[in-house]
Amino acid sequence: MQSIDKELTKAEEQIMQVLWQIDKGFVKDILDHLPEPKPAYNTVSTIVRILQEKGFVSHKAYGKSHEYFPVISKEQYKTFATEKLVEGYFENSLSSLFSFFSKKGKLDVKEADEILALIQNMKKE
Repeated sequence: MQSIDKELTKAEEQIMQVLWQIDKGFVKDILDHLPEPKPAYNTVSTIVRILQEKGFVSHKAYGKSHEYFPVISKEQYKTFATEKLVEGYFENSLSSLFSFFSKKGKLDVKEADEILALIQNMKKE
């Protein structure tokens, strides 16, 4: 399993979201899945090459064409990004994170009940 040591920019993350969705594809395929207004083909191509340099993407060559695919899974990046968020903004405290979302009105009673159920299951194990 490849380790993650670099954060993605917003543009890089958008390209990765597409690759995670389609599993593999050429630059044209990635471009087809991006929302309007679509970036230029060369922009997407450059971002994909940067992702390859960062170790997030690899490719299979077909002559001069390259089919790209993720090397880092969405789950791996989700874990990395969440841990970075909790460490950087919530002093490594999940309770601070939940408190923040609760105070901002982003956590409803149903979700709070689901979290409590997860905690109760965790205690049983």
